[in-house]
Amino acid sequence: MALTVLKVKNAKPGRHVDGRGLCLVVKPSGSRTWVLRMQLNGQRRDYGMGSAYDVPLADARMAAAELRRRVRDGFDPVAERQKARRIIPSFETATRACHETLGDGWKGGHHSRWLSGFERHVFPRIGRKPVDKVDSACVVEVLSPIWLEIPETARRILQRIGVVLDFAHIKGWISGEVSLRSVRKGLPRQTEKAGHFIAMPYADVPALMTRLAAAAATTGRDALRFTIYNAVRSNETRFAVWSEFDLDKAIWTIPGERMKARETHIVPLSLPVVALLRRRWNERTSDDGLVFSNSGKKPISDMTMTKLLRDDGITGVTVHGFRSAFTDWAAETTAFPKEVVEKALAHKLPNRVEAAYRRTDFFEKRRDLMARWAAHLDTARAEAVEATPMREAA
Repeated sequence: MALTVLKVKNAKPGRHVDGRGLCLVVKPSGSRTWVLRMQLNGQRRDYGMGSAYDVPLADARMAAAELRRRVRDGFDPVAERQKARRIIPSFETATRACHETLGDGWKGGHHSRWLSGFERHVFPRIGRKPVDKVDSACVVEVLSPIWLEIPETARRILQRIGVVLDFAHIKGWISGEVSLRSVRKGLPRQTEKAGHFIAMPYADVPALMTRLAAAAATTGRDALRFTIYNAVRSNETRFAVWSEFDLDKAIWTIPGERMKARETHIVPLSLPVVALLRRRWNERTSDDGLVFSNSGKKPISDMTMTKLLRDDGITGVTVHGFRSAFTDWAAETTAFPKEVVEKALAHKLPNRVEAAYRRTDFFEKRRDLMARWAAHLDTARAEAVEATPMREAA
């Protein structure tokens, strides 16, 4: 029998049915609560409808009818209640969770270097902000200081922020997908083309190498000199480990998983490079750790070498650009074939048929090439030594 206002008022402890799942639950303490029992997804559940002291019988019936209608339309009261109670993590927490979840599938050093840009440029500005509050305006704020200064890094960070926000949406921390397509409209146009790196004229590089060699040896300076001597990419230097080197044979074997072309690359080491590595070997903290790391475990930041250039008053030039300086030097001052220079840079031949037939790696020619490049880089130091008068014997 349906309840009446009087029955609601005088009901004893227990469960009193009104009809169509609506019940009045009275506890010994005297509390009176409306509960609607419904079946959802094959499960019978009770949904609280409020206190009978605050919600009259007529209002409880209307609320129950409305909730039944919404459930028929797909509404899940329990899920909505859990969503309301869900704790939204900060952007930094969400980023680290994304990195931890997705990183197992990344190859080479990508996993360890993925967070470096966030830690340097993003977390200090919006790291504590709830991830669901990060929008295009926040991203513009983060990227504005670096958009023109380090464009490649800025574009990479923009892409990675998008990955984090997509991950947050999948986790239910953000209700809808966040589009960052409008971000570029709030930033100045980057004049350099993607993939183009500003290079120092090759004639100026020896003076820089002399200054680096004359300054106190640091991990960063050693890494920059090593990178320039070998004309390699900065990440190939940053993640180099001792097990890749044979100093007696003056060879560095970079495994394919660390190379852009995914092919093993063997680098012939010039005498100055071997000397640099032997010094670092004597100062190492681990026999199989990272070569350019103070601890042997954590790589230097991708900005460490760039900062050395900026501290030297060199603006605009990128570390990657020294590969272009090497190319220009080889083309203008040597007779080495282009194929040898391209192989030294670990460039993949664009013509697949040609690549299939050309199996040689020009190793001995590359050894001669890198020795000549090292001699060019040490020109300024050699000239300085020659210009220094000899001390007379006492």
